[in-house]
Amino acid sequence: MADRYVYFFGAGQTEGSKDMKELLGGKGAGLAEMARIGVPVPPGFTITTEVCRLYLRAGKYPDGLREQVQSALERLETATGKTFGGGASPLLVSVRSGAAFSMPGMMDTILNLGLTDTTAAALAAESGDERFAFDSYRRFVQMYADVVLGVHADLFERLLEAKKHGRGVREDTHLPASDLRDLVGEFKTLVREKTGKDFPEEPQDQLWGAIHAVFNSWETPRAKAYRRINNISDNLGTAVSVCSMVFGNMGDDSGTGVAFTRDPSTGERRLYGEFLVNAQGEDVVAGIRDPLHIDGMAQALPGAYEQFLEAAKLLEDHYRDAQDLEFTVEKGRLYLLQTRNAKRTGRAAVRIAVEMVDEGRITPEEAVLRVEPEQLDQLLHPMVDPDAKVHVLTTALPASPGAASGVVVFNPDEAAERGPHEPVVLVRRETSPEDFHGMVAAQGILTGRGGMTSHAAVVARGMGKCCVAGAGELVMDEGRRRFTVGDVTVHEGDWITLDGSTGRVILGRVPTVEPEPTDDFRRLMEWADAVRTLRVRTNADTPNDSAVARRFGAEGIGLCRTEHMFFEGDRIDAVREMILADGGGARAIAVAKLLPMQRADFEGIFRAMDGLPVTIRLLDPPLHEFLPHGPAEIKDLARKLKQNPDKLRARVEAHHESNPMLGHRGCRLGISYPDITWMQAQAIFEAAVNVQKEGVRVCPEIMVPLVGTAEELRRQREIIDHVAEEVFYQCDTTVDYLVGTMIELPRAALTADRIAAHAQFFSFGTNDLTQTTFGLSRDDAGRFLPSYVEGGVLPDDPFQTLDLDGVGQLVEMATRLGRGVKADLKVGVCGEHGGDPRSVEFFHRAGLNYVSCSPYRVPVARLAAAHAALKDPSRTPAAAPEPAAPSLEEVEAVAAD
Repeated sequence: MADRYVYFFGAGQTEGSKDMKELLGGKGAGLAEMARIGVPVPPGFTITTEVCRLYLRAGKYPDGLREQVQSALERLETATGKTFGGGASPLLVSVRSGAAFSMPGMMDTILNLGLTDTTAAALAAESGDERFAFDSYRRFVQMYADVVLGVHADLFERLLEAKKHGRGVREDTHLPASDLRDLVGEFKTLVREKTGKDFPEEPQDQLWGAIHAVFNSWETPRAKAYRRINNISDNLGTAVSVCSMVFGNMGDDSGTGVAFTRDPSTGERRLYGEFLVNAQGEDVVAGIRDPLHIDGMAQALPGAYEQFLEAAKLLEDHYRDAQDLEFTVEKGRLYLLQTRNAKRTGRAAVRIAVEMVDEGRITPEEAVLRVEPEQLDQLLHPMVDPDAKVHVLTTALPASPGAASGVVVFNPDEAAERGPHEPVVLVRRETSPEDFHGMVAAQGILTGRGGMTSHAAVVARGMGKCCVAGAGELVMDEGRRRFTVGDVTVHEGDWITLDGSTGRVILGRVPTVEPEPTDDFRRLMEWADAVRTLRVRTNADTPNDSAVARRFGAEGIGLCRTEHMFFEGDRIDAVREMILADGGGARAIAVAKLLPMQRADFEGIFRAMDGLPVTIRLLDPPLHEFLPHGPAEIKDLARKLKQNPDKLRARVEAHHESNPMLGHRGCRLGISYPDITWMQAQAIFEAAVNVQKEGVRVCPEIMVPLVGTAEELRRQREIIDHVAEEVFYQCDTTVDYLVGTMIELPRAALTADRIAAHAQFFSFGTNDLTQTTFGLSRDDAGRFLPSYVEGGVLPDDPFQTLDLDGVGQLVEMATRLGRGVKADLKVGVCGEHGGDPRSVEFFHRAGLNYVSCSPYRVPVARLAAAHAALKDPSRTPAAAPEPAAPSLEEVEAVAAD
């Protein structure tokens, strides 16, 4: 039996369902499911994603496909009573892309396919409306020429604008049939001029040209960029859904719209969307005409509005999630063209998930899985300071919340070029899928046209970027790179601020304030914490960072980098004096100057993390980072240290290393200069004793960096334990503490069993472990890593998402070897991967006790850890249990005592 490549839907003959997304794509599966449960959809058929994969691999279609498509067309003709390519009642179709994962605006769609000079005349006669027929025809020629033939849509828009200008009208709905007929001819002439060929007049040729284009659109740069940003596999392919056309442009009793069953920006339970009377679907999405709010449909098309309310409720109940719906009304009758789980902001995702639990639709565990960890990032960033004095240029539609300040740019290519180096705001009349790369690079997006469901709004919300849309008061002059609002002109390079929560466009750079987590956020995180087994700490070097992280739910500090403290104020001079000291006595004097500074730092951090573990990494960076650079700095330091500049310069040059990141750093410094380790250990233990006397519960964990051999750790631990004994003896008290090491060299991972003999915990420094495993410098890899990822040499940037095949194996091996010696060995990770959701899932599977990340990533890691646990509910944790963190109430009670 031949492989099946085509599935029919509608007219009581549906062959697919919502569970077939990987085969039929999201759009095809949604159409099949709606037809199956009785929602009105125009009948059609879907060509599977398997055909796309075969076509892109082999450059040709599989045997039997054309016959299956022809058979489905004949079924469609029977179902509709129309004829494709001729007859008194011509069958017209739409050809739409649809991947398993939603990619709004990234691939291509063609409407009104099947129109020719002959069928357009038949459509006019059948409908009794010549204007409608030629409006549909000119739309088809423009869309087909753009998508299939490569003639840019802007060229057609210019002809349309000229026609409206000549007629003295603003909207294309005011052009008479004669003008639209003329436009069809002008459009075809343009196609012939640009391609050297006539526009295709054979509907079968049109259909297969459209199918080719949709499959090829999977490989466009904008689609690839979207998949890369959203971690969607390039191997999935897209389906093609061929749907019988229903027309929203048949007069004032017809229309089209896009709506959400809940507000995708706030999560409020209300119908949210827009529609246009006498229009087709691309008019809403492209922002070509300013749409009406969906509520206005109740007055314009009351019967269809009631049908839509029923369908929207049915679909949300059926899918148990907020839905994104596309619909058309033809002569008062409603048709649903698409349903999919709605893209939403982080704020909306949290609210919808929590409220659906309260409504009894989903469980708390399902609610946790409904919110992507990365979405929480949107809830935790600054917003426009409500007390700031601002110059509001205009207020438009708050299409995607948040705040963004940046310099104005008008071109997406320039945004992509400047965005990595400075904050930019991309300003466009309206955006299109070709602008995607610039939108990714921009801090925010401002459009002069379009609504809340325009391309700019949908894409910005999906990326969590601030967007203000439909700013009609903007007078754009893209040629001169400026826009005007009233009597104010803003040029490219000027600063503006967007307030995505209110829709304000503000002149200049405006201060921001931190957002306050909502009750919904707190509830969701409580549910996440209840199911996760992986604890989450923070990387923090100051009391302020520690306090912020604790507010976000950090359960300790997984990395406190002592060297960061050395760069504050005049401390750097004391550090330089220590490094450049001529002999042990001089070094001891310099070290003594640093001791009280370090002690005070640790006291502040211990107080902020009262009752929680604090992992302090001993001095790690290469010494050259602290040394003066250039004659002026050397001369200034010589003056302060009262030394000869030439001798000081010679000592600086003596510390030069060809490859400092693999040189004299980490534990190697402590072994060469034991005074440094001694001083830092003394500062830690004296700080711990001091704050313990205040009633603060301290849990110091001292981490020795860059260990490659067991002997290095043994020698460093010997110093640390000896200092502890002395401090505790002198203070007549003790403090519980741990000594462990960072695993950041492949040799350390390979000999982890030997190292574990001297360690009470391991913490993987995955940044350096990635560098040393790949043999590349993170600072230099930016020159080629992006092209490696884009070209498929690597699946991801290994400094953002852990390399599971290489670095991941080392993590698993070291954990297994270490716990083979000490079953209760605590194991964590403190690299930047600790805040990456996909990496967190791996760390969960590997049986680690905790991850550590920057303060603002703590909620992200908490939710990612919960996702990992829920996706792997049967796993028996290999991690040794860590004592539960005290509650804030307990901490406050101790502080009060």
